[in-house]
Amino acid sequence: MLESQLPILIVLLVLGTFAKLATVHSEGEPGALTRLGPAVLVPGPLRTPAMISCAVGELVLATGLLLTTHPLFRWGTVVFFALSTYVLLELRRRRPDAGCGCFGEVSSAPVGLRSIGRTVVLTGMALMSVWAPAPGLSWWTLAGVVVLAALSPELEEAVDRLRYRAPCEQRPAAESVGLARLKASATWRSYVDQLAAAEPYDSWREMCWRFFVFENRDKDDVVFAVYLTGRHPAVRVAVVGRDDSGSMPEYTAVSA
Repeated sequence: MLESQLPILIVLLVLGTFAKLATVHSEGEPGALTRLGPAVLVPGPLRTPAMISCAVGELVLATGLLLTTHPLFRWGTVVFFALSTYVLLELRRRRPDAGCGCFGEVSSAPVGLRSIGRTVVLTGMALMSVWAPAPGLSWWTLAGVVVLAALSPELEEAVDRLRYRAPCEQRPAAESVGLARLKASATWRSYVDQLAAAEPYDSWREMCWRFFVFENRDKDDVVFAVYLTGRHPAVRVAVVGRDDSGSMPEYTAVSA
């Protein structure tokens, strides 16, 4: 059972390595690294080195797990996934618009509970494999793959890319679709009673996000941001007060 987790860890580490390096090499889309963890948590000049360092670290761990049973690589993998969980929690708190970058540019969807849950599961799997012999396959391997697939929003993004053959920000998305996604969300249900009207008085799109502005009963602006891809799209909200002149401020960030 213990050794059955190692093939999963090795494969995911290798996939993460090459996906990150491919994103750095092609730069995906303009400014991609400004929206992918862990690059978004470091200053601009260090974003590319940070992504490359993460990829190299994953490759070293995968090689060590495959070729040796040395505890350095086993415990290193535990630390790596535990730190990844912490980084994702920080991303969700500080940059709710950013993707985890776990598999490069394809992991551009905002960090959600599924991505965090995946790293928690991987941390547990890595801990279980510390005392395992050489990698082996069993039914436990298949069970682990099924669990991780259910926790991987990248699969939905990959299907979307195969279907549409265009990155998210280039896909057409009607305003009505974004509004329907908003009104189906728990975030909307938490704020709808505070709104003065059920329809937005302003809306615009930025890359993969659609923004809707409503006025609440206190005459403040309630700004919802809806991510435009995925079966369960992220929805963020910010309440922005108007200045004394009654004009709207510029919207520069969205908070959870």
